[in-house]
Amino acid sequence: MNKSVDNYFIEGCGRCPLGGTPDCKVHRWTRELELLRKIIQETGLTEESKWGAPCYTFQNKNVLMLSALKDYCCISFFKGALLSDEKNLLVKPGPNSQTARLFKFKDLDEIVQIENDIKAYIFESIEIEKAGLTIPFIKNPEPIPEELEMKFNKDQVFKTAFEALTPGRQRGYILHFSQPKQSKTRLARIEKCTPMILNGIGLNDKYKSMKK
Repeated sequence: MNKSVDNYFIEGCGRCPLGGTPDCKVHRWTRELELLRKIIQETGLTEESKWGAPCYTFQNKNVLMLSALKDYCCISFFKGALLSDEKNLLVKPGPNSQTARLFKFKDLDEIVQIENDIKAYIFESIEIEKAGLTIPFIKNPEPIPEELEMKFNKDQVFKTAFEALTPGRQRGYILHFSQPKQSKTRLARIEKCTPMILNGIGLNDKYKSMKK
């Protein structure tokens, strides 16, 4: 057991104001996350804490993450697009996601029903790392500011949450982050909006709620 990961199940990722409170997203999926953690640990992956959440690696290479979002909990495969997914169980975090693929769960029974499949997908992802396979990137039609790309590279939890937003919400944030001419201002906007993105809230949602 990794003590830093243990803390995630107690306090959450600590990246938004709800961390450490009963309203933290982690507490919505306590039983589901515990079972998923057990399943992942049985595959032999190394358990680490990265970006404030459980990350599982093979020979220091990131393989998957365990996450709690507002509407579901999930296993996110870093190179999920390379998985064969013969049973069509995986989904994209968002329409523009090129690499990550998710197992999404909303109750314990969904996990129990496909427990063996989950392990099979994890073992396949380990074989992908052993083979050194990579995914070629296609340039996004909506230009993403460099600062946002940096945030994606440093923070997989944030990236997963961003890609889970609707296309309209993603575009709204991209335009908002791209407007300032100075890099430090773009970075400040990204950091200010991070709690909203982690909670699945769009930029326009904030303004609509302020008008009510």
